[in-house]
Amino acid sequence: MTQLLCLGDSITDCGRLFFPNPLGNGYVKELSRMLSDTSQNFSVINKGIDGLTLEKLLHHAPSWLQATDPDIITVLIGINDIGIMMNTRRTSGQQQLLMQKFSEQYEQLARLLSDRKNTGARYRRLFFLEPFIFSCPQYYAAWKPLLLQMSGQIQKISQKHGAVFVPLQDALAQEASRSGADSITTDGIHLTPRGHQILAGKLYSSITSER
Repeated sequence: MTQLLCLGDSITDCGRLFFPNPLGNGYVKELSRMLSDTSQNFSVINKGIDGLTLEKLLHHAPSWLQATDPDIITVLIGINDIGIMMNTRRTSGQQQLLMQKFSEQYEQLARLLSDRKNTGARYRRLFFLEPFIFSCPQYYAAWKPLLLQMSGQIQKISQKHGAVFVPLQDALAQEASRSGADSITTDGIHLTPRGHQILAGKLYSSITSER
């Protein structure tokens, strides 16, 4: 049995605490359905928490790792951290200090998640997902420069620690442009069922191509 642990904020959570399915009603559930059609036996665990920031994820991660000892971990985090940078009247210099702190904490997370030496088992497979935003409402367009910077930092950390970086911004934005933003996002941050399907498909392709 391959244990797959999904970590993230409300996009990962997607009502799991209130939905009959403990996987929630978003991309994690859809990913589990897709993986059930493969020859490999997966057990998918959703530990997404609404409102989670990277700092809070670092706090929870050790206990989750101990409880589940996953073989594969996916991480989608960062949009709430961008919100803190943008919605708290920080100067550009203060925003950059927060971005530096985010990068340092993501580096800590990558080291923690990849460390399996105490169990004597093989290394975990890590998939770091790109945080994303939509320019609908237009208010969020101002978030994109910081989000692009964050994406670059996550990509560098992924390469350093042998994780797979899963790009999402362009694919979701292109689909929103083709079919209308309302078909992909409910509010500029969260996803519609179609948006969750696209995200799950990208993650599924990454996981199955890396086996």
